Amino acid sequence: MPSRGAQRHQRLLTLLLAFAGSLAHAPAVVAHPHVWATVRSEIVLDPNHKITGIRHAWTFDEFYTAMAVEGLDTNKDGVYSKEELQPLAKVNVESLKDFDYFTFVHYEGEDDKLLKLKPPVDYWVDYDKSLLTLHFTLPLETPADPHGKAVQVDVYDPSFFVAFGFATEKPITLAGADTKGCSADVTLPDPDTSADAKALTESFFSQLGPNSNFGSQFAQTVTVKCKDSHL
Repeated sequence: MPSRGAQRHQRLLTLLLAFAGSLAHAPAVVAHPHVWATVRSEIVLDPNHKITGIRHAWTFDEFYTAMAVEGLDTNKDGVYSKEELQPLAKVNVESLKDFDYFTFVHYEGEDDKLLKLKPPVDYWVDYDKSLLTLHFTLPLETPADPHGKAVQVDVYDPSFFVAFGFATEKPITLAGADTKGCSADVTLPDPDTSADAKALTESFFSQLGPNSNFGSQFAQTVTVKCKDSHL
């Protein structure tokens, strides 16, 4: 029987579909991770170079996409319109709240002091060339100031049910009327750690407790810095 943590992630990622049942018949997903997502993000800055939000675009793998869109072409025209996909976007972002949106924002060196996020806004899903992309913006409850001390954004699933990885081209951009003097860089996890994870069995993950943070070692971290001269 899957652990409570695995059941919660299956509930999230099925998006009201029978995804968990399909796993039993899919040899390509016999071990963690079960879903792969390519991440592109924008760091939204206000005129004072404070971070007000993170604008995500997550593109899911073909296998997951095929099951997620099944039955959503309601008018049978062979096209998944924005209107047909909107219920999928809605249930996705509402469910993500239980998992902290897989997005963890903090000042550099203060991993245990996470900055609070507001519920997602401006969310939608698009479908292109057999791939599903979820778009949404996460506003910060209080703007974060990257002057003096860098602000970091970690994107990962603590259970490693989903493997998040930033895109190889333009993974991070800065958005705002004035971004001069600010930078955003991505730090990748240790490749040896990722290689070791491939040898772990599903039974290993099923024994992890609901509060396990195993996936943090696979986090890809965005570090945002701004020069003090703007102040």
